Amino acid sequence: MRQLPPESTQQAVGYPSLFLLVVLGALVPVVPTGAVVSSAAVVAFHQMAPLALLYVFLLASAAAFLGDVTLYWLGRRGVRSRNGSRWLAALRTRAAPDRLEQAQRKLDEHGVTVLVLSRLVPAGRIPVMLACLLARMPLRRFVRGDVPACLAWAATYGLIGIVGGSLFAEPWQGVLAAVALTLVISGAPAVWRRLRTAYGSDSRPA
Repeated sequence: MRQLPPESTQQAVGYPSLFLLVVLGALVPVVPTGAVVSSAAVVAFHQMAPLALLYVFLLASAAAFLGDVTLYWLGRRGVRSRNGSRWLAALRTRAAPDRLEQAQRKLDEHGVTVLVLSRLVPAGRIPVMLACLLARMPLRRFVRGDVPACLAWAATYGLIGIVGGSLFAEPWQGVLAAVALTLVISGAPAVWRRLRTAYGSDSRPA
């Protein structure tokens, strides 16, 4: 049996793993999908193969789109059902009331274009998706907005990976930098909300 060269082995294992992790992260937002895409982009950048970066972008976009559409379809089933569904209930628990109210207002003002921003803003995807569900947006209309959203998301985190890969000589250094940056970006809004809540409660009169 012919042994695959190292780069071919990485591609044979890495591309399916990238696709599955991004789909899983879209369905169950516990996987840091942005860090996954950025790490894959770092590895592709150090391979000095432009097609590898293109494959990372296309796979990440397709996987994010598949995960989003699947989750939205499951949520629509819950909206139409009298008893709801565990997927719709899970979306409700992940969307803070103030974020959901803001997402509903933005959806009324800008329509499906708000989906693009929701993919780029950390923790913005679920409130906007729930707002679309509660507004009973048809799946076809959601798809039209989600396609450019997933493309912009994959391009953004791929660019973070390219920057991380260009700053360091070793791929693992670039991966660490890209992962750290994406985690900081994704965690910053939550930290800011907690600080604002804490300082806001402290400033209230007793």
